Amino acid sequence: MTKRLYYEDAYCREFDARVMDCREGKQGWEVVLDQTAFYPEGGGQPADEGTLGEAKVLDVKEGGEEVIHLCNRPLEPGSTVHGTLDWDRRLRFMQQHSGEHIFSGIVHRTFGYDNIGFHMGKDCVTVDFSGMLSEKDIAQVERAANEAVLADLEILEDYPSREALGRLDYRSKKELEGQVRIITIPGSDVCACCGTHVKRTGQIGPIKAVASEHYKTGIRISLQIGWKALEDYEEKHRNIKEISALLSAPPQETAEAVRKLQEQLQELKAANVVLKQKQLDRLVEEVPEGAGRVIRFVEDLNPVEVRMLADRLAQKADFAAVFSGNDGEGYKYVMCSSHTDVAALGKKFNEALNGRGGGRNPMVQGSVMAERAKIEEFLLT
Repeated sequence: MTKRLYYEDAYCREFDARVMDCREGKQGWEVVLDQTAFYPEGGGQPADEGTLGEAKVLDVKEGGEEVIHLCNRPLEPGSTVHGTLDWDRRLRFMQQHSGEHIFSGIVHRTFGYDNIGFHMGKDCVTVDFSGMLSEKDIAQVERAANEAVLADLEILEDYPSREALGRLDYRSKKELEGQVRIITIPGSDVCACCGTHVKRTGQIGPIKAVASEHYKTGIRISLQIGWKALEDYEEKHRNIKEISALLSAPPQETAEAVRKLQEQLQELKAANVVLKQKQLDRLVEEVPEGAGRVIRFVEDLNPVEVRMLADRLAQKADFAAVFSGNDGEGYKYVMCSSHTDVAALGKKFNEALNGRGGGRNPMVQGSVMAERAKIEEFLLT
């Protein structure tokens, strides 16, 4: 049995322990100690990392009554080893875990929804709830959660008897057996939990809901908590300063400045559509009725415009082909004809000039990596 020091003192950063066993596993050396401060992955909280002597601890997992440390090198059974946690990593997880308890507890107390999923990811904490919350609801919970943080309340840990547990109103994600550990944050949450927590809510830091999405029959909320929330704010602050400078607008007016830019962009797009249509009309007007083969190279046409122009030209000519692009990056093309087998022609064209595409008469389309001169030579000779 491994003594779990993280339950006695979640702030234990270093410790000495005796190596009880060391065996080679599929992913490294599996080390069992008589006691450990390394938390094994569980309950949504990732495993700790750090060192045992000269060995790196890459992962930690439960193994019945043992805690198994996955290391990059073996340790001698019977020897004493000094363990050191990656404390910054652990503290962040403790902040995030305690913050999630406050947020989920307030959701449960206010709206009656259960926490049905919890994950501490690389970028943020995600929490899944069994019912929907509006943006106003989320803002209400966020504010109440931060009020609990600012109150600097003590986070309580207890192991009630079965009789006392039966009288207690607490949250739990699953049926529990054996001794149950209850974490209480006064006014916010009472929950069965096996993870590590900070001592007081003031040590959590800010709690910010940054995103939400429908999930199953409820909602998934992404949270930034503690140091992660501060780093998220710093990154967004840097971005808004840069955007502010680019727009020549105060930070608090950037949204309005962007809206104006969008309106101007829509106006320019509309004007561009008119100009593009006039350009296409002119290209069609230049072709006399009953023309033979007509080939046009036009820059910056989208696929719809390429097809439209080729179709309109084919109504006046025996054969029409439109290419949009350049010699360096290649061309998108459409060939049309009511008189020529363009399906067969397109196949030969692709084989000869490194093209791709196809279709059925009277229209084929594709792309080709060839110079304009080579394309014209193939189609006009």
